[in-house]
Amino acid sequence: MRRDEGVDGYVIRLHDAPSQIDASAWNALLAADPAATPFMRHEYLAALHDSGSATAATGWQPLFATVQRDDELLAAAPLYPKTHSYGEYVFDWAWADAYRRHGLAYYPKLLGAVPFTPVPGARLLARGAHERRLLLRALREIARQHELSSAHLLFLSDADREAARAEGWLLRAGVQFHWQNPAAAPYPDFAAFLAGLQRDKRKKIQQERRRVAEAGITFEILEGEAITAAHWDFFYRCYTLTYQAHHSTPYLTRDFFTRMAATMARHWLLFLARRGSERVACSLIGVDPDRRVAYGRYWGAVEHVPCLHFEACYYQPLQWCIAQRYRRFEGGAQGEHKMARGLLPVPTHSAHWLAHPQFARAVADFLEREGDGVEHYLDELNERSPFKAA
Repeated sequence: MRRDEGVDGYVIRLHDAPSQIDASAWNALLAADPAATPFMRHEYLAALHDSGSATAATGWQPLFATVQRDDELLAAAPLYPKTHSYGEYVFDWAWADAYRRHGLAYYPKLLGAVPFTPVPGARLLARGAHERRLLLRALREIARQHELSSAHLLFLSDADREAARAEGWLLRAGVQFHWQNPAAAPYPDFAAFLAGLQRDKRKKIQQERRRVAEAGITFEILEGEAITAAHWDFFYRCYTLTYQAHHSTPYLTRDFFTRMAATMARHWLLFLARRGSERVACSLIGVDPDRRVAYGRYWGAVEHVPCLHFEACYYQPLQWCIAQRYRRFEGGAQGEHKMARGLLPVPTHSAHWLAHPQFARAVADFLEREGDGVEHYLDELNERSPFKAA
């Protein structure tokens, strides 16, 4: 842990591990933020590191920042000096390549994000607007002091984005696909949701669900502590098979999920697909029971069953969300195919600060052009809404 005396009695500290920060104080800041998600909880971040999932060896050495006054935690952010851009889901490889072609080093850079977790929400935990902007200034100074090329904040809340704009950071937009339960008249059941879709989309979903049912697949839904160690073992087997199919290596270790079961059980929901007594596949969903939001996270299968991915990852979770009166289901990174399942495009946001003045100007020009493209893309997607015209 390092300490830097600030102005007006504020103290900025850097921490080499989440364990150096008081968990209850961190979670209290998070709970007060309207854009809180379970993935910014101290337990989640600590599990990523303590389980060996996000480590210095994999390029995720923590350098968390806190702002305190009179030993009271007023602001905090998860930070990482990164030597690559893997596991981020906001792509800056072209920026790194441009630096390289000009004989400059883009890495290491400073990243404010939740490793492997492209879920929008609070990134700058702060007591108020003043502390949030103070934290942003601290991030710039940390990057300068450590001779890092740049600082980046990914999947920001509206409050974080506006603070970054006020501090002169460059803003970037992306697109995800989320399902919304109408606030004025929530769906009474899945059939009502289907009835609101255009005829071709509705028939496609009905056909896909029928194929899964005709294959003899049924689902068991397990919540929280009902997910046993044996269930977690089977899930992890499926999870690793998904990565193997893409010739890749899983980011998360089995121990990470052991820690989730021990410290954050209420935030997990498992859809277990069976054919008779045989387990075939599963999908794991993150849930926030207090805010009534669900998050699509991981999936895998031990054999191929046509349309089972859609059933496990979309239709079963949406049916559950409707039954539980959840407000939103977030489908994760990318995927236009999600629109046909009733998930609509929403913008996501990141903020960027580059130390090199010429590159900062070049990136600003690029982001202006890219931002126009994202706006047009969103307009085009919204014109292809799967729902009936009002």
